[in-house]
Amino acid sequence: MLKRIQKLLTTWMVGVSTLLICNQTASAAEPAGTDRVVVMISVDGLAGFYFDDPKAEMPTIRELASQGAHASTMKAVAPTVTWPNHTTLVTGVTPAKHGVVGNNHFDRVAGRRVTLIADPEFDKDQIVKVPTVYDLAKANGMKTAAIRWPATRNARTLDWTIPDMAMPALIKNSTPSLIAEIESDGLRLDSPHRNGEEMDSFCTDILNRILEAHRPELALFHIINVDHVQHGKGPRTAEAYAAIKAADQQVRAVWEELKRDYPGRATLFVVSDHGFSPVQRTILPNVVLRQAGLLASDEKSNQKIEVVVQGGCAMIYVRDEAQRTEILKKVREAFAAVSGVKIVGVKDFKSYGVADPKDDPHAPDLLLFADEGSAFGSTASGDAAFKDKPETSGTHGHDPHLPDLHAMFVAWGAGIKPGVQLGEISNTSVAPTIARLLNLKLPDADGPVLKKILADKSSVSAK
Repeated sequence: MLKRIQKLLTTWMVGVSTLLICNQTASAAEPAGTDRVVVMISVDGLAGFYFDDPKAEMPTIRELASQGAHASTMKAVAPTVTWPNHTTLVTGVTPAKHGVVGNNHFDRVAGRRVTLIADPEFDKDQIVKVPTVYDLAKANGMKTAAIRWPATRNARTLDWTIPDMAMPALIKNSTPSLIAEIESDGLRLDSPHRNGEEMDSFCTDILNRILEAHRPELALFHIINVDHVQHGKGPRTAEAYAAIKAADQQVRAVWEELKRDYPGRATLFVVSDHGFSPVQRTILPNVVLRQAGLLASDEKSNQKIEVVVQGGCAMIYVRDEAQRTEILKKVREAFAAVSGVKIVGVKDFKSYGVADPKDDPHAPDLLLFADEGSAFGSTASGDAAFKDKPETSGTHGHDPHLPDLHAMFVAWGAGIKPGVQLGEISNTSVAPTIARLLNLKLPDADGPVLKKILADKSSVSAK
């Protein structure tokens, strides 16, 4: 009971702190105009390498880049998975600050694994520790919207939202009036007949409905199918290219809506959360630990180590605090003999934007990164540390320094200087740049505002 009370108090304090910071920022900021909009579209899994790939049909995204600005590549945060990177895109800080350490993590206090992907348990204010750009926009009297944006379940500062959740929870946690609008046209969000591409197109129509009818100043949109297809079929495959072509058409539909409804007053960002790696081999860390005598094959509750796998990353948690130093030494020794694995300890966490577990108990004690072409598996059975994969598939989560795990960045429209090409940037710069366009300032952002792409102030604050 005491642990539950402590958890509730912590959640309440995080929510209060966020609102206080938003209110302090709001009092100092100049509100944007009421007929001005910034839209950010994230195409999940659209690796930066696709921009120069002639097989990737992206006429819309490339036209936006030619008329606006783009980066040669955008570095993601670790691990290179969806939930932490989408949270960085709206906060401007790394997981060490915003607290979304992965798509899932191990809760040392509760002694269990926690799933964050698809937000099955927690509301936004329970897991995001810092203000988002939509929090600040709302605090400044702006209207906000988000369609399937991760880590937004029941976000109090979103006026219109459909969270990134599975049915039927998606319907339950969406804005009731928005669902009513959709159903008034004889449409249903929970139609069982839509595939991934059709669902992305349907949600594109919903975003455009919001833009036309409700005119928010800030809107976020998450296109998902490119990621799903690459997981199943792998990057740079015919199926991946088809999914990218469809996503580009969805971006065009939003772009056309913006030009029609907000002529000269719209800014559009097209970004992604991470790149992709093919998977030819699965590395089994639990087998390695079991063979080293660090993991038992039974009595799961008495394990000294917990391994949380996230594609190309494995997060190692030591459950036996009394033997933590000794156990970590043995873990390092066990994986030193495993090819294709990079070991990252706490002393190097800061350079990866990962918190010290002393500061955030959700953070791991050790990170393992697989080489490109490999991914981690969860099984502890068998005697081999590796398993070859004859089928083609793909994943992410790997070391963010690897170029193929980098993301994409394009910006177009009001306040954006045309013809600017940036080199490598960090995704921590996206939120503070959006905030600047809305005449706001994110407190303590890790990334700088991308001033090189911004036009003069009169253009930025045009109403």
